[in-house]
Amino acid sequence: MGYRSDLEARLAKKTTKAIVDYQMIDDGDRVMVGLSGGKDSWALLQMLDVLRKRAPVKFSLVAVNVDSGYKEYKHGLIAQTCESRGWEHRIEHTGIGEAIEDILDDGATPCSLCARLRRGVLYRIAKEAGATKIALGHHADDFIETLLLNLFFAGALKAMPAKLVSDDGEHVVIRPFVYVGEDEARAYTKECELPIIGCCCPACGDLSLQRQRTKRLLMEMEREHPGVKNSMLKALSNVAPRHLLDTRLNPPGDLRTTVRLRADPTNEGENRAGRVERHHHIKVAGSVRL
Repeated sequence: MGYRSDLEARLAKKTTKAIVDYQMIDDGDRVMVGLSGGKDSWALLQMLDVLRKRAPVKFSLVAVNVDSGYKEYKHGLIAQTCESRGWEHRIEHTGIGEAIEDILDDGATPCSLCARLRRGVLYRIAKEAGATKIALGHHADDFIETLLLNLFFAGALKAMPAKLVSDDGEHVVIRPFVYVGEDEARAYTKECELPIIGCCCPACGDLSLQRQRTKRLLMEMEREHPGVKNSMLKALSNVAPRHLLDTRLNPPGDLRTTVRLRADPTNEGENRAGRVERHHHIKVAGSVRL
């Protein structure tokens, strides 16, 4: 059974690589896909359904949409699309939108709070639906943007994990699109004729938000230096802890320098009377690494 297009084949290869690299899906898994109705979650659901029919392991899918309660939100179209394609789905109606308005401070960005509230709902439904994994549609650009947002505005050097165990240890969150670009997800959703549905939040798409400004910055950098985003994504898996300032990674008390002097056998002057060798010993987990 072939793929419908070169685009689908490319996304299948990237998604499969992520699943294998991070051991995301096991035999017998029931994978719950967080389906917002946006391009990324639609593309992920479609791609996992394609891979499900080809994978050497057996797993099932269930799409879950969390309706935040905005009146204009087209949750009916999401349900209709899932039914027409034979996808098991569930729509969960909530009052998250109204709750955010009551909780949020004036001028604050609602997106992060909304995401946390929706994640809590997904965790609850995962238990009810018997899901063993929760799949989210974050793509490579999301990883890179989150890295820069934390770097610029939070004073932290972190992005998001491709595979995460929840704090209570009861849920495993996976992001199979870690190697897939946003442009690829958008094109695939269009190719599959899936309806892109906005969340209807008044703040959605506001270009003054930090994430949108970071997105524009990355677009400009990619135009000037093609491949820079791929380089940044690669950097997230190529970390050099010894070259960072976090004393939890490099406890100052564990750093030792030993200086040894050796006589120069040629004895050709004071400046060449000895050779200095420095061995940096870093004690890690009770052992000494040279």
